[in-house]
Amino acid sequence: MINVLVVDCQRLVRIGVARVLHKSSRIEVVAEANSGEAAVELCRSIHPNVVLMDIAMPGIGGLEATRRINRLERGIKVIIVTSLIRDPFPLQALKAGAIGYLSKKSAEDELEKAVRKVFVGKRYLSADVAQLLAFRSMDSAVVCPFEKLSNREMQIALMVVNCQKVPLISKQLHLSPKTVNSYRYRIFEKLSVSSDVELALLAVEHNLLEMPMVNAA
Repeated sequence: MINVLVVDCQRLVRIGVARVLHKSSRIEVVAEANSGEAAVELCRSIHPNVVLMDIAMPGIGGLEATRRINRLERGIKVIIVTSLIRDPFPLQALKAGAIGYLSKKSAEDELEKAVRKVFVGKRYLSADVAQLLAFRSMDSAVVCPFEKLSNREMQIALMVVNCQKVPLISKQLHLSPKTVNSYRYRIFEKLSVSSDVELALLAVEHNLLEMPMVNAA
């Protein structure tokens, strides 16, 4: 039996994913979480085989949660299931330790197929994501300016554009406020912006925000 943890801030999405996987005799949804923080704690306590993780969530979000789960070294496989399939998210997720990446528009049977594949250690990318990464490997030009950011810089940029203040980011990422601000200014320099507002506008311009974000418990 493949034990699965479903992580999404929208309750209806979690219910839908669980219903799809319930049809399989070899896959069981053992828990659900509505945030990255909750997902990490559940991985520590119940040790699921596979985690289905959204990216756009309040708090630390899916990328940082994936990084933390990967560091647990318990063989837990993370599949990103998200509406954010544009640059720079797929590459950032793979760098964070995810071994699967699916669009929320994927067919039901593809979700089950992805769970089965990553469970045995194989990487799984939906066709649109695989195509995107293939084109990016052939094109050395940076199309999305956010590709210039490191994993940590990207995480902090996402938290900033989702209106999280420095003290909260500091607490959630276990960094000092001074360190968070250092990252902010480095992000501003790399992206040629001078404020949080300009950063948010740039994120909107490049379709990096999944709106609206609903925090449904």
